[in-house]
Amino acid sequence: MFSFGVFASGGGSNFRALLAHAEDGSLGGECKFLITNNALCGAANTAKKHGIPVYYISSVTHPNSKEYEQALLDVLKEHPVTLIALAGYMKHIPNSFLRAMPNRVLNVHPALLPKFGGAGYYGIYVHRAVIAAKEKETGPTIHLVNEVYDTGRILAQKKIRVLENDTPEELAARVLVEEHNLFWKTLRNYAQSILK
Repeated sequence: MFSFGVFASGGGSNFRALLAHAEDGSLGGECKFLITNNALCGAANTAKKHGIPVYYISSVTHPNSKEYEQALLDVLKEHPVTLIALAGYMKHIPNSFLRAMPNRVLNVHPALLPKFGGAGYYGIYVHRAVIAAKEKETGPTIHLVNEVYDTGRILAQKKIRVLENDTPEELAARVLVEEHNLFWKTLRNYAQSILK
């Protein structure tokens, strides 16, 4: 069994999906902690309900960037894990953390990278851009995180059709369903590949 930590900023639906598969045994992994930059987010409430330690680390709690980075690394020291899953985390991961977990941080992105990635492409903005570009298909990407937003090695993608009359919200909802299905399977498969 592998262990993982999660970073999240929002409602935490991807986090809940990962936990569901962790708890029913299909993931083959156990969540050791949640780090959030938003103490009131849904993901934090979910973690507390499941008895998972929650760490609120942000520029508010740690205005000094070195202390902020050290706080993240301290969680890793306290809870050594195999992998990190970014489940709707809205902050850049410091290079020092990536060096501590090389090729061990996975992110879910709501578009088919390399299209619609990089700064400013997150959440509903991605889906608006997909529709504005008249794309025929879209879908989630699971990728490794490196030092540049959304450019790490792609591990998995799932294509879905963009319907003619889709609103960004409708498209987002359909992509999210696929994120929930793809993320846990990719996390499981990647963990198995590196633990062989």
